[in-house]
Amino acid sequence: MKEIQQFFTRHFITAPISFGSWLFFVLGIGMNIFAATGLLVAIYLGGTFTLKQIQLSSNLKKLGMSRSEYNHIKEQLSGAKSKVRQLNSLYGQVRSVQAFKQLHEMNNLSRRILGIVRTNPKKFYYAEKFFYAHLDSAVELTSKYALLVNQPLKDKELRIALQNTRETLNDVNKQLEQDLKDVLSSDIEQLQMEIDFVDISMNAKKPLLEMEGDTNNDRK
Repeated sequence: MKEIQQFFTRHFITAPISFGSWLFFVLGIGMNIFAATGLLVAIYLGGTFTLKQIQLSSNLKKLGMSRSEYNHIKEQLSGAKSKVRQLNSLYGQVRSVQAFKQLHEMNNLSRRILGIVRTNPKKFYYAEKFFYAHLDSAVELTSKYALLVNQPLKDKELRIALQNTRETLNDVNKQLEQDLKDVLSSDIEQLQMEIDFVDISMNAKKPLLEMEGDTNNDRK
């Protein structure tokens, strides 16, 4: 959401400046319209690029991250997004209800983790196992399961392999659930601290309220 807002902010600032410059070049100093249009494009592209870099520097300062860290996380997000798309493409290839539910859960968990990290890149460090291992395992195992389940052979060895794969996918689901918990852990801790603070504040005020009530009763 913040990236979208910053995108519109850049163009909202750059567009009137570029168009105003074009009018000045054409009407003010009588520049050739094609040359003025070329300068308009250059000003527009240069302005949006410069503002984007300023916005990025401001965001990185607030996050306390270096540009290289941020770019690495963006690359990981992009790669993970492609892997989630690969998972989505397997819906039509799994045959059992159990495998479909597993795939659906893995997709939901993965999208939630990606959404949280996209909003707050520092959360990436709470989910490194998801990006470096667990999501890969989910894609690889589901792909192999889809391949095996669509084979015409249904001998004992194949059925055992499919059952083992389904059981392993259950373990992968649990890993993804833990990844989501890890990503949310700092938020949960912060929320608990705020709740504890409110509780302490309310309990500190109760004796004062009781004393005021006793004083009023004594006066009566």
